[in-house]
Amino acid sequence: MNIKKICNRCIYDENVADISFDSEGICNYCRRMEQMEEEYPVGDEGDRILKNIVQQIKISGKNSKYDCVVGVSGGTDSSFLLYKMKEMGLRPLAAFFDNTWNSTIATENIKKVTSKLKVDLFTIVVNNKEYDDIYRSFLKAGVPDIEAPTDIGFAATHFRAAEKFKIKYVIEGHSFRTEGISPLGMLYMDGKYIKTIQKQFGTYRTETYPNMSLLNMLKWMVVKRIKKIRPLYYIDYQKEKVKEFLADEFGWQWYHGHHLENRFTAFYHSYFLPKRFGIDTRSNGFAALVRSGQMDRNEGLRLMDEPPYLENELIDLVKKRIGFSDKEFEDIMNLPKKNYTDYKTYKRTFEKMRIFFWLMYKMDLIPKSFYLKYTVKHDL
Repeated sequence: MNIKKICNRCIYDENVADISFDSEGICNYCRRMEQMEEEYPVGDEGDRILKNIVQQIKISGKNSKYDCVVGVSGGTDSSFLLYKMKEMGLRPLAAFFDNTWNSTIATENIKKVTSKLKVDLFTIVVNNKEYDDIYRSFLKAGVPDIEAPTDIGFAATHFRAAEKFKIKYVIEGHSFRTEGISPLGMLYMDGKYIKTIQKQFGTYRTETYPNMSLLNMLKWMVVKRIKKIRPLYYIDYQKEKVKEFLADEFGWQWYHGHHLENRFTAFYHSYFLPKRFGIDTRSNGFAALVRSGQMDRNEGLRLMDEPPYLENELIDLVKKRIGFSDKEFEDIMNLPKKNYTDYKTYKRTFEKMRIFFWLMYKMDLIPKSFYLKYTVKHDL
């Protein structure tokens, strides 16, 4: 009987993409978090840094209606972050990418939080048939990255909102202490990848989907100088306490799991990745919580032995809306497995531009996680 090697600190095992273990049995992802802990402190030092960032944002937007864009999804992190930025005296514009798959709970959460905080909402709504065709194309491509279009859509929506209203800061609700850094093999995304797969497998023209080309990315970063900031990096962010606060303050509702506020995203995390590729993305969050001391390691391992939460009739909903018969869906789930290296992407370009992106990271124009994940060569 083969026993999987598991990190002595978190719950990652030897099957995680690009993982390695040192002489103490600690994985490279834990060591990377140690580095990020030093770079992004919490406590008094974190408070000082965050207050300085907020002051810079206020100065940059003093002549504008809004001084920052806050991406929202109806989830825990973005809902709390919108509240926090408002509490710190900023004038945020909430931005939402509506791929037409959002759950009723998430939609209501967005309304409740933005309404009570009196925050305006900028939304890009994609044509549902067009977007379903993009999802269908990714399923036909045989890759695990079927949620890449949504993540790119959110990023592009935030940048478009910032450009339209001449805002210099985009605020993102990501915390490496509660989410970790997703291994490259779990999700790759870039605009060229999406365009390539849609062109090869799709039937609809992408007219309403906000894709992000490298040219646009460089325009927003270099020309428009729009900075991405992650305030949760400097906050002692306790997710369970935040959920309770949001429920009490806004009537906000939990949706049974991280990233499950969107119906297709829930299908991706709870069914598609585990069933098709043997990948359970819950390990990202559980491992991060274990590393940050918010979850006992044995509890994390126990939770990973339980199946992911799967909403009743979700599979039937996906098949019906995407347009697959039972037989077609079964065939899709049994296609030869491929990954992003089988298609045209910007990955090699990102690697060649590594020094440039390092400078962009140092100037707070991209998150460090982008630099680490996309500009470094990885073994898959």
